[in-house]
Amino acid sequence: MAGEGDRVRVRFDLAYEGTDFAGWAKQPNLRTVQGELEAALVRLYSGFGVLPSLVVAGRTDAGVHALGQVLHLDLTPEQASRIEISRIALSVNGVLGRPHDIVVRQTAVADAGFDARFSATWRRYEYRIADSLPVRSPLTKRTTAWTTKVLDLDAMQEVANELLGLHDWASFCRPRPFATTIRTLQDFRWSRDDEGVVKATLRADAFCHSMVRAVVGASVAVGEGRLSLDDVIGLREALERTSAFKVMPARGLTLMEVGYPDAAGLAARAEETRARRSRETLAEQRLALGALFDSARTGR
Repeated sequence: MAGEGDRVRVRFDLAYEGTDFAGWAKQPNLRTVQGELEAALVRLYSGFGVLPSLVVAGRTDAGVHALGQVLHLDLTPEQASRIEISRIALSVNGVLGRPHDIVVRQTAVADAGFDARFSATWRRYEYRIADSLPVRSPLTKRTTAWTTKVLDLDAMQEVANELLGLHDWASFCRPRPFATTIRTLQDFRWSRDDEGVVKATLRADAFCHSMVRAVVGASVAVGEGRLSLDDVIGLREALERTSAFKVMPARGLTLMEVGYPDAAGLAARAEETRARRSRETLAEQRLALGALFDSARTGR
């Protein structure tokens, strides 16, 4: 059985409808995806000594959905020898109940070097918007945002093209202490589906907190004629949060897929990502400490 050192790593692929969750991460007295899954695993496998601590590819915010979320769980070799890993998905889904707003689609022993978070090379999100009365369906209202104006997709695609690449996304992210906001936006496209619903597809090496909904919100402001392309570029370069556009509601956003290298490249990718994030976070810390020092010195 494949493993790393004294552990056997299990990969989970899952989907969830995020409306009734306070996001992925476990929080006291709140219903979260992590909390539900870990409670189910404790109920099933605590007799084998399993105390689950799940590592996820991307933490989704409150109300955000997922069709292609990935996480991992480490077991000891003894635990793995007593648990039929391929059936964990079926067992967890049974404990959660049917139907449920979480579905574990598959569980399997991960390839050597796999890390759900750090081995990932990209995350792909989709945002759905109904921008006219004929395409507003009450059946999809929990997964689709509604706007009052028909959107100019050509203008919005111009914004998308300009935002591609490596940037500091501080203007589009909720700040977190010592967390870097440097990301590479690899793909950003606007389209309409067969029903006329507007869809944004965004892919990046990673996204910082609230980034997708803010970038989509800025694009929508252009599509409604409230901002220009130059306005958005200027806001990005300002590197500070703004009220010039509205962050879009969570219900329209779905994590569609997480990309990984082939098995031979998993460990190297994880090591590379950890090293880069450490360097970026250290740089952020130094900047913050420098600003505090300057403030203390000048008395402001």
